[in-house]
Amino acid sequence: MTVSHLTMVGLLLGFAIAHSGLAALRPKGEKLIGARLYRVLFALVSIPLAVVLIIYFFNHRYDGVQLWQVQGVPGVKTLVWVLSAISFLFLYPATFNLLEIAAIAKPEVHLYESGIIRITRHPQMVGQVIWCIAHTLWIGTSFTLVTSLGLVLHHLFAVWHGDRRLMARYGEAFAAVKDRTSVIPFAAIIDGRQTFNLTEFVRPAYLGVTGFIFLLWWAHPHLMRLTAMVAW
Repeated sequence: MTVSHLTMVGLLLGFAIAHSGLAALRPKGEKLIGARLYRVLFALVSIPLAVVLIIYFFNHRYDGVQLWQVQGVPGVKTLVWVLSAISFLFLYPATFNLLEIAAIAKPEVHLYESGIIRITRHPQMVGQVIWCIAHTLWIGTSFTLVTSLGLVLHHLFAVWHGDRRLMARYGEAFAAVKDRTSVIPFAAIIDGRQTFNLTEFVRPAYLGVTGFIFLLWWAHPHLMRLTAMVAW
């Protein structure tokens, strides 16, 4: 365990407290300063912390013990890229109004039950787990494993935390949605509680997510070089 392992744990904990804490305080915060200003405050806190996490991970991903090495195994690189692409389809499911995210329109708390929510009620958690599996497999270091475990634990907490906040806001309406959906991907579809509607994915926002995936694939080596210029 190098110092970087403990530093990443601290960074992850700080991000989790700030992100989930501000989410929990949203109802009170919006009453005090308004929905738009609170969204701006949320972004001003969360985005810099996320950028620090990303840069630190890039720069220290090979720290610690090399637990396995599969980068030379045929098919592994393709598998990692495919899993990474799938993870972003879950991480950014396009169920949110982009104008609300940017605080151009008044941010609202929505109760969705369409698109990717039919597959899993918590797509960001599923996407993060897939991303962590792909990158931990590829890099294979103890630092990456510690980072992945921290990210997964935070998102598992967010499953409980998110359901709790929606229950407090929507009550029986959310309870009904919860009964018709599942946290585990495709579980509600398999047992008949939910149906899969492919036409709900034919939306400009999903096309934007697909474009972002290709952009990230192209920019990935450039990002590595840029973050390497940061001396921490």
